[in-house]
Amino acid sequence: MKVILFGASGMVGQGVLRACLEDPGVTEVLAVVRRPLGRSAPKLREILHSDFTDLTPLADDLAGADACFYCLGVSAAGRSAAAYETITYTYTLAAADVVAADNPDLTFVYVSGEGTDSTERGRSAWARVKGRTENALLAMDMHAYAFRPGWIQPLHGETSSTRWYRVMYRLTSWLYPVVRRVVPRYVTSTEQVGRAMLATTRLDGAEPRILRTADINRLAA
Repeated sequence: MKVILFGASGMVGQGVLRACLEDPGVTEVLAVVRRPLGRSAPKLREILHSDFTDLTPLADDLAGADACFYCLGVSAAGRSAAAYETITYTYTLAAADVVAADNPDLTFVYVSGEGTDSTERGRSAWARVKGRTENALLAMDMHAYAFRPGWIQPLHGETSSTRWYRVMYRLTSWLYPVVRRVVPRYVTSTEQVGRAMLATTRLDGAEPRILRTADINRLAA
């Protein structure tokens, strides 16, 4: 299975990359990145690309994939509405347009988030943009899934590329066992997200296609 991975340098992307490299069914992982990941593996190939609004120059490399795991994302905090929409919506759809071209059997998994607004009419701007992105992907001719994880526990040394996220995770790490025990349906891990993404490739487009934390953990089991 050939997997295309966006956002491999982020916390979730690191977990997904690890799961892909460990899975014997994955023969190639093609990571589309702005900067080198600084790691190597027999199954890993990197493509450096700067303009994520236009991936057509990579069309030949991205053709014929079995799955695309889209983990690229940012917080809306500290960004203008236009910048957040470009990264969240424009980048994602630009990638989907290329990887799904003439490939209706492609499994495309988009990491969204708990609280995403499918109606696109709620009060929260970030939730509306995420909802619009999900809706556009789910309407495309491919097997699209949206992951809406809640609290994600980083494992195996995976860390966020955002400094204040790293600080937050470090300060709250002691809470994970407590939260997992009290409200397990809202807590997952980078390892479980990675395993669940690989499991979606066996669903063949089956419903539900919006998967929350409990669904993610079930698929990862």
